[in-house]
Amino acid sequence: MKLSGRRVLIAGGASGIGRATAEIFHAEGAAVAVLDRDGDGLSQVVASLSQEGAPPVASASCDLTDEAAVQESILQVAEALGGLDGIVVSVGIDLLKPFTETSASEWQRVLDVNLTAPFHLCKTAVPHLQTARGGTIVHISSGAALRPLEERTAYCASKAGLVMFAKALAVDLADDNIRVNAICPGIIDTPLFRQSFESHPDPDAELERIKDRYLIRRIGQPEDIAKAALYLSSSDSMHVTGTTLSVDGGRSFH
Repeated sequence: MKLSGRRVLIAGGASGIGRATAEIFHAEGAAVAVLDRDGDGLSQVVASLSQEGAPPVASASCDLTDEAAVQESILQVAEALGGLDGIVVSVGIDLLKPFTETSASEWQRVLDVNLTAPFHLCKTAVPHLQTARGGTIVHISSGAALRPLEERTAYCASKAGLVMFAKALAVDLADDNIRVNAICPGIIDTPLFRQSFESHPDPDAELERIKDRYLIRRIGQPEDIAKAALYLSSSDSMHVTGTTLSVDGGRSFH
């Protein structure tokens, strides 16, 4: 029960890493609020977590790139939980395309989801964390923030920007006793990852090529990242802020 009594907002919590985070945090005693634009996915998460005697669960469906919608949704779930002590931002889209074929609108869309949405979320959530004191923010970035990938200029730039956003935010919020950290996952078995090889003419060969980048040739599970977020959101990491934790099977140095 590492998060007993804490109230944590999980953005992008309807599937993948976000959903695993909501499940593990709730099992560890946290009241959780889940944001996502996937209303059906949200309903499934809430139904699976809502049990008699368990910590509260709140949810709100919204487009995380819409500042007004984010503000309204966070106000709604914060009221439902009686405040917020932490936030995990697990949102992102990919764009696999040569730079010379990438349009300005595609570039902007990736930055809107991967970098501006986290800004909106933090901008709205931070006042609640300031009130609670001892707050935590965890951003789910990517190993591509540390070591680039071919044909992903927009994705790499946005995720690298998210890492530095987390570091700068840690500086700004230190006096409020709010810790901010980032996690850089490697290949994780999520719909976003599967898109990167399933459309290839030879998916099996492409998957093997991807795995060759990793010292540990294993496809990670969403729970691997959720457990890292648990560490950074609990008292176990009281002396950790402004850090970038690679959970990537060794890719960033291999």
